[in-house]
Amino acid sequence: MDALTNIREVAPTDPALEPLIARHLEIMYASSPACSVHAMDGERLAEAGVRFFAVFEDGEAVAMGALKPLSGNAGELKSMHVRADRRGAGLADSILTRLLDAARQAGMVRVNLETGSQDAFEPARAFYSRHGFTFCPPFEGYVEDPASVFMTRAV
Repeated sequence: MDALTNIREVAPTDPALEPLIARHLEIMYASSPACSVHAMDGERLAEAGVRFFAVFEDGEAVAMGALKPLSGNAGELKSMHVRADRRGAGLADSILTRLLDAARQAGMVRVNLETGSQDAFEPARAFYSRHGFTFCPPFEGYVEDPASVFMTRAV
């Protein structure tokens, strides 16, 4: 089964996601000042009303991403992460495609994201740029932060 058809929508509190979310948070806190980490655990993602998608292989979550609704027909990408041993297999492309499809289906016209400005986040910034995201000012709920970069694209 290919990754795009193997993506499941799941609750961000699903216990099967805990190891992947924990690893994502660990990397975020190791790469950014704590006051600039905007990644959320499963409970906070659920409270934010996200739609959460994951790729599972042999019962383990190996890639994930979430879409948080914002005001004004916009959304925010949250928690995009692919397990290190599965990078390069197109899973990030598949998750992003699914998130953009979900945004369109929800009537969103724009999707935003926040990522880090540090060198560790260069691959993420390059990935999003390849997919049509451009730099923008802080959006709903964010403020200027030297450790953050904001990006956006039409859906």
